[in-house]
Amino acid sequence: MINLDYPFNVHRLKEEDGGGYLVEFPDLPGCTADGETIEEAIADAKEACSSWIEAAREFGREVPQPKSDNDFSGQWRVRTPKSLHAALSRKAKEENVSLNTLVVSLLAEGIGKKQIV
Repeated sequence: MINLDYPFNVHRLKEEDGGGYLVEFPDLPGCTADGETIEEAIADAKEACSSWIEAAREFGREVPQPKSDNDFSGQWRVRTPKSLHAALSRKAKEENVSLNTLVVSLLAEGIGKKQIV
């Protein structure tokens, strides 16, 4: 049985690129699908995911297990220039929040602008 519980990202395509929506599976390199509506793109993505897995097996390639949020600790280390560290620290103090809270907020805001689902 094929597991179709892989996380995916949905992106709106620009009109000059044909419009509609594109679905990508980060755990399955090159596995994408598109559609005029989100629903159509996701339906096509399920078929693309299944086909990707079947093809990988036919060629004797390893099929990665879907990653979940449980695979991540929520902690990572980031190296920044001293000037950026200082600017972020000043902004956090100005907003009366911790540096961590500010950076998490900025990252969440930034990723939210690029993904719709």
